[in-house]
Formats: sequence, structure tokens, C-alpha cells
Amino acid sequence: MALDGITMAALGKELKDKLINSRIYKIAQPESDEILLTLKTRNGQFRLLISADASLPFLYLTDTNKTSPAQAPGFCMLLRKHIQNGRITSIRQPSLERILMFDIDHLNEMGDMCRKTLVVEIMGKHSNIIFLDDKNMVIDSIKHISSAVSSVREVLPGRDYFIPNTQEKSDPLTLTKDGFISTITSKPMPAGKAIYTSLTGFSPVMAEELIYRSGLDSSLPASEYSEDEMSHLYNNFVWLTDAVKAGDFAPNMIVENGVPVEFAAVGLTQYNDAFAQPNDSMSYILENYYAKRNTVTRIRQKSADLRRIVATKLERNVKKYDLQLKQLKDTEKKDKYRIYGELLNTYGYNAQPGARSLEADNYYTGEKITIPLDPDLSASENAKKYFDRYVKLKRTEQALTVQTAETKAEIEHLESISASLDIALMENDLTEIKQELIEAGYIHKKGTVKKKEIRSNPFHYISSDGFHIYVGKNNYQNDYLTFKLATGSDWWFHAKKIPGSHVLVKTDGRKLTDRTFEEAGALAAYYSKGREQDKVEIDYVQKKEVKKPAGSKPGFVVYYTNYSLVARPSLDGLTLIEG
Repeated sequence: MALDGITMAALGKELKDKLINSRIYKIAQPESDEILLTLKTRNGQFRLLISADASLPFLYLTDTNKTSPAQAPGFCMLLRKHIQNGRITSIRQPSLERILMFDIDHLNEMGDMCRKTLVVEIMGKHSNIIFLDDKNMVIDSIKHISSAVSSVREVLPGRDYFIPNTQEKSDPLTLTKDGFISTITSKPMPAGKAIYTSLTGFSPVMAEELIYRSGLDSSLPASEYSEDEMSHLYNNFVWLTDAVKAGDFAPNMIVENGVPVEFAAVGLTQYNDAFAQPNDSMSYILENYYAKRNTVTRIRQKSADLRRIVATKLERNVKKYDLQLKQLKDTEKKDKYRIYGELLNTYGYNAQPGARSLEADNYYTGEKITIPLDPDLSASENAKKYFDRYVKLKRTEQALTVQTAETKAEIEHLESISASLDIALMENDLTEIKQELIEAGYIHKKGTVKKKEIRSNPFHYISSDGFHIYVGKNNYQNDYLTFKLATGSDWWFHAKKIPGSHVLVKTDGRKLTDRTFEEAGALAAYYSKGREQDKVEIDYVQKKEVKKPAGSKPGFVVYYTNYSLVARPSLDGLTLIEG
């Protein structure tokens, strides 16, 4: 979710508690739309990272430093000139807007005390960092917005600063009961949407949370709620806004299957089946959430070319496979032509010259059969023609049987690579996948291709009962786990007939618990193409039953005896050690 006004309120409270009267020690601009302030307080040093990136704007306290360019950009130099060594005297949030204002006292060139304001607007693609003088006039901004870009507000040096109310939202902190009811009932749309489009600071998630706490149906318009239901909704609204006014926040991140899916400044009761990770610091929640999101976004971008190659090859092979199956089906006629030839050799003497057919007894079935004839050919010549067709189709069948098996294996290989791309988390993971594509001939590279050693490690989990579980991120790692790391008594798991990772449970001479079997099965389901399904069938067997055919592609194995279980894709109960 995006940073909403309530999250900004929680963040503002945290920053007030830690940064009021702090001294601005360093100012850096690591990216074109990012500012990093190093602040010194009586309680130590803090770093405040502010990003106005259109796709991922944020601000939070962080322990991580970032490398800055050798030549500081102009906006950074301006801030250093005016507010370096200045003190943050107040942090304000107008209403519940997604805006924080940092008032900074500093000495000017004459030695007089002056006040400037650094405004951070977290508003999606309209996010900005704006520097104001004591008369609320723009000195400069990290993004210049001219009238050609926005007809609502210019953000340029010398312009007066104001907050545009383009959506005409109401301030939830000052709204009366009658105002609340009339505001959300006047819109002919689902109540959740009416709330977040009418009230400042409410995101869709927070609007849904308010309605969920009230036990109401968010898909209905608020005008369809009864008087009692509306009163109940308003009471929950008051409890929520009172908590915001009092600074009573409970920062938390919602994690499903080990992946952060949501965050909020208050408890999200609507996620009953999810795992909420609370923390006293809103900054900590935001940093962890955005770090994970940044990683996924970056890897998606870097893997785009590999995904395109795999998707193109896969599409071509699927089309080729369908055509081969159709051609293979046509060869089923071969036995009919063989029988025609044999019967003509047996009963051909009954065929009249110039006849177009011959009726004969099929001694294979005991039934009458009509054999089409070429009137310009004799019976023996017709028989030879049918035998020639039979031989040709038989050869075609033999060739297509091999070709379809090869194409099917190629499709399965490409699907397994696609599954590996889905779970790649690091650049080294992509390096291994690219190496596999080169070796398979899907990517052409000049010179001799040498197989490289594994550069990244498999996922390593600890089960609830203390067993070590390993998950291959790609086919090289799958082979490594199954045929190098595993011993004969270890247990091996894989999604049934679905591309996915090899999952290995090290027994270390112990007997696996039922819970470990279930957790390993859930892992195999999660790291497969069936991840989005409610349930996935999993095959599991002791490693000694798993074999790799000679000359088979990376990751390909066979087994002829196995157990099965049905698992829900999940990481619950598992502790990630590495990967």
C-alpha cells in the first residue's frame, strides 16, 4: 500500500519524539529525487531518508548510509548553504495530509536567526521535496512543476506555497457525526470507496479496515446501512481518529508466506489469516517493507530480458508440440493401409479391371471391408501403394515419437526455468539462470561456454521441529541438492506434475515428524508454479529412490515409487536461515 495520512501521522509522532532540537549534521542527495539528512541529537545520531520517487515515494529513519555522487546536485548544495548545522524546531502535519513540514532554525550570513521549512509531500507521482522561506514562499524544490505540467499549482522558486485541495476531501479529525454520515452517504458507490475518496488520510486499506471493524459489508453503498449500522460505523471511526489524535499507534507489517503484503500504523484486523509483525517504530516497518519491495522490483526489471527469451521459446515449443501431436495422430491410419495391402494380396484376384473398390473379408475382425482402389492400377499395384503409405507413416510415427518426447522435455525445461525466475531474489540467482539458458542454446554467446560454479545458495529453512530443509532456486541448485548434498535416507519433495523446486529435508539419522512432512510439502507447493492455488499435490520419497537419467536436462529426475500429500502453499512455521 502507499503511505497514507494515518501512517504519516504515526511517522510524524516518531520523528517528533526523536528529532526535535536535532542538529542537521550532513545533507546528501544520493539520487536525483532523494535526500538523506544526518541528524545529531543528545541521544545519538539518526539518518532520515526522504524519497520523492514517482513510483515509490517514502521517508523513514534508517541506519543505512548511501553513497552520494562526487558532485552534489544543485538542490543539495542549496540546502547545505541554508540549513546545514540548523536545528529542527518543529515537525507538523497539516490535517491528515500526506505531508510533513520540518521547521528549521539557522543562522544566516549576517549571524541572524532565521527559519526555513522543508516540506515533504508523499503523494504518489506528485511527490516532492519543497524548500520554503519564512514567508511560505518556495525557494526551490527537488522537482520543478510548471503550469505546463500542472494547472492546479506551480512549484517553482518565487511562487507561494499552498496545499491544493483538488479532491475536496474533509478533515476526519474535525468531522462531526452529521458531517461524517452526510459525506459518505451522499456518494452512490461502495462505502469503502466513499470513505477513502471523501476523507483526508484514509487509504483504501484503512477504509476497508474501518468497515471490517464495524462488521459491515463494504461493497454496499453507505446509504443502504441502517441507522444502527451507521452509528456503529461512526463509533468505530471516532475510536480510530481519537487514537490518531492521541498518538496511540501500533505500527505493524502484514506478512503472508514470508512476503510483506501490507503495512499500517494501526492493527489490521481484516487480515485474520495473515501474520502481523508489530514494531514500535513506523520507520522500521516502512524500511523493511520498501526494502523488500525494492528488491522484488529490481530483480523483476533485471530479469525482464530472460523472461522474454523464456516466454518466446516456450510459446514456439508449445506450438511445435501441438503440431507434432496432430501429425502423430494422423499416423494412426498406417495399420489400415497395411491391412488394405495384405487383403489385396490375398483377395486381389477378385478385383475387376478398372474397379474403384473391392469388398473382402477382413480376417483380423471377421467383418466385411471395402477397399478403395485406383482404377488405373492393378490389384497388386494398389497393394504396393498401400504398403508404401504404411511404411512412410510408420517411419513418420517413429520420428515424431522421438521428436514429441524431445519437445515435451524442452517445454518442461523451459517451464522449470520460468519457475526459477519467479523465485529469484538476487542478481546471482539470475546469473545462474542465464548460464543455464546459454548452455541449453537459448542464448547464443561467442566462444566456448564453461560451466560456472554455483554462485548463490539454496534457500535454507529450519522446520518447527528443528529439521534443516533446503530449496533449490534453479535447476543447477536442484541437481546439487538432490545428488550432492542429499544422502539416501534424506527426504525429497516436489510438486506433482508441476514445475517447481526440489525440496530436501536432511534427517541426520532422525525420524521425520508429521509436522515436518507437512511443512516440507507446503514449501514444495510454495516454490512451484502452483503457488497461487489453494492446494497442491506433492510427491515425496526418500532421496535414494530419485534417479537422474543419463544426458537429461538440469533439474530433471525420475522416480518410480513415492508417497503423496496435499499441501497449501505456505512458509508458516519455518525459519529462513539463508537465501
